[in-house]
Amino acid sequence: MKWISTFLLLSVLPGLAISVQAGADEAVGGQLVAMAEPQPLPDQPRLSALSVLVLDEATGSTLLDKNPDLETPIASISKLMTAMVVLDAKQPMNEKLAVTDADVDKLRHSSSRLAVGTVLTRAQMFHLALIASENRAAFALARNYPGGEEKCIQAMNRKAKALGMTHTVFEDPTGLTSHNQSTAEDLAKMVQAAAGYQVIHEITTTAHYQITRTARVKVRQRHTRHHAVVWRSVTQEVAFNNTNPLVREGHWDIGLSKTGFINEAGHCLVMQAKIASKRVVIVILDSMGKYGRINDAKRIRQWVEAHVKHNEVASAASDLLP
Repeated sequence: MKWISTFLLLSVLPGLAISVQAGADEAVGGQLVAMAEPQPLPDQPRLSALSVLVLDEATGSTLLDKNPDLETPIASISKLMTAMVVLDAKQPMNEKLAVTDADVDKLRHSSSRLAVGTVLTRAQMFHLALIASENRAAFALARNYPGGEEKCIQAMNRKAKALGMTHTVFEDPTGLTSHNQSTAEDLAKMVQAAAGYQVIHEITTTAHYQITRTARVKVRQRHTRHHAVVWRSVTQEVAFNNTNPLVREGHWDIGLSKTGFINEAGHCLVMQAKIASKRVVIVILDSMGKYGRINDAKRIRQWVEAHVKHNEVASAASDLLP
C-alpha cells in the first residue's frame, strides 16, 4: 500500500503545523485525517529582578513567577497603600496642606522640589506622591490623616491584613525605611485593590503634572550702599514627570503604575496592564540597575504576548481534530 505524507503550514495560524497523512487508495470521499502539532510553550524570560509575579487578573492564575514569596523591602511602592487609606478617610481633596519641617526626609536626606512652606491641595499632594513619588507630599498626606501619621500607618497595616497581605508590614508612609516589607504575592493583592480606586488609576497613569507655587527668592539690591539682601515672592510653574517611563512613552495600556527605589529594595515596579487582550498584574522587585525593572517589564510583555498566541494556536488546533 502506498502512503503519501505531507506537512502543511497554515498561514492563518502561525506557529501551528498540520500533519496530513492519508492512504491514497483508502481515502474515503477525499477526506483526510489531520493531526495538529502546536509549537512548544515559549521559554520563561531571563529577568534581572530578584522577585517577580505576573497574574492573569481575570482568573487569578499565575502566568509567571520568580521567588514570589520572598519578603523584601518595597520602597515607594508603599505609597499605594498610603493613598488608599487616605482616600478611605474621605477627607476633602480641595483642602490645603502645607509642607513643614516634619515632612523633610531625615533618614536618607533625599532631595525634594517641594520647599518647606509650600501650600498645595490634598489632590495636588496625591498627584505628586503617586506620579513623581514625592516623599514630602506623602508625609504631608499622612501627617494630615485623622489622628496624624501614626494613625495613618496603623490604618495601612490594618488594610494590608484585611487584603490578606500576611507577609507585609509598614512603618512609614513613604517607603524610605527598609522596614516597609512585603512579597510579590502580597503586592499583587495590593495592586488589584488600588486599581479599584478611580483616583489612583487616573493619577498613576498620568505622564506629566504641573503645579503653580509661590516661592520666596533672595534678591540682592546692588544699588544700595550695603548691598542688602531682600526676599521677594515669585510665582513659579513646576513640572513633574511620572517615574515610570512606560507611562510617559504611551505604548502600553496601563491601568495602574508605581515605582520604588532605595538601596535595600533595588529598583521596583508594580503595574496593572492589558497585554494581548489580557489584563495582568505585574510585580517586579529588586531589579538590577537603573533600567532593570523597565527591561524586565518589556521582556514580560513579550513573553505574555507569545504565551497568549501559543494558547490561541493550541485552541485552534484542537478545533481541527475530528
